[in-house]
Amino acid sequence: MSERRRQSVSLGFEPGIVVVPIASLMPVKILRPTLRASLAYAQIAQSIREIGVVEPPVISRDAAAPGRYLLLDGHVRVEVLKDEGATEVECIVSKDDEAYTYNRHLNRLTPVMARAMIVRTIERGVPQEKIAAALRMDVVSIQRRVKMLDGICDEVVTQLTDRHCPLAVFDILRKMKPLRQMAVADLMVQHNNFSVAYASAILAGTPQADLVSGAKSKPKGVSPAAMARMERELENLQMSMGAIQDSFSRDNLHLTVAKGYLAKLLANRQVHHFLATRHPELLEPFQAIAEVTSTLPEGEAA
Repeated sequence: MSERRRQSVSLGFEPGIVVVPIASLMPVKILRPTLRASLAYAQIAQSIREIGVVEPPVISRDAAAPGRYLLLDGHVRVEVLKDEGATEVECIVSKDDEAYTYNRHLNRLTPVMARAMIVRTIERGVPQEKIAAALRMDVVSIQRRVKMLDGICDEVVTQLTDRHCPLAVFDILRKMKPLRQMAVADLMVQHNNFSVAYASAILAGTPQADLVSGAKSKPKGVSPAAMARMERELENLQMSMGAIQDSFSRDNLHLTVAKGYLAKLLANRQVHHFLATRHPELLEPFQAIAEVTSTLPEGEAA
C-alpha cells in the first residue's frame, strides 16, 4: 500500500474512551415501555452489576449543541446505568452520526458461539458461579452448555455453529452415530428447521443401527403401526417443506429488502425527527420492523 493511500484512510472513531454525563445523551430511538420487564433487560442489568459495562455505548457529537451527544448504540446499557443511579458513562465517540451500522444489525450469538465464549471465560479462571450470575442462569445451566457438544462430531458442529439451534437438539443428536448426525444436520439446514420437535421426529424415524449403544429412538407405548405412520408423515412433511422452499426464499428476500430500506430511512436524522414529532405512533412499529433479526418464531430461533 502506498504512503498516499495510507494517509487517505481516516478513523471512524475518535481515539480513546470518553466519559460523558448520562444527562447529555440524546437517544436516537424510543425504547419500549415493557423493556424493563424483559429477560434481555434483566440479563444485561445483572451482567453490568457483576462485571460492569464490557462494551461502551457508541455516541456522536451534536454539532448543533456543544456538550450534547447522540446515543447511537447502547440504549439498554444506558437505561440500566440510569436505573442503578449512575450519572456518567464511558463511551466510544463515532465521527458518523448514522445509527444503522451498529450492533442492532449484527448477527446475535448462536448457542455454539455462546458456549465457546463461556468455555474461554472458564479457561481464564472466572468461576462458573460468577458467569452464571452475570447471565442470570444457574450453575447447572452453565455446565450443561459447556458439555453441549460432547458426543457431537466435528462436521455437525461446523454446520450448526452459525445456526440458532436449541440445546435440547444437541441432546437428541448425541443419541445418533456420527454419519446419522451429519445426515440429520443436513436436513435441518436444508429445511431451516432447528426445532426440538423436528429433531425428535427424525430421531423417531432413525433405525436402531444408526443409534449409539443404549440409545432408543422409539417412544414408549407406540405401536409398530403408529411408528410406521409417523415415519410416512415425516417423509410427506419433508416433501411439502421442499415444495414451498422456493416461494419462502423469495418472500423472505422481499421482506429483507424492505426491512433494510426502512432501517436506512430511520437512520436519517431528519426522517427520525419528523416521525418522532409528527407521527410518534408510527415510529415504534417502524423501529420494531427495522430491528427484526429473524423471521423464525422466538422459541425456534433461540
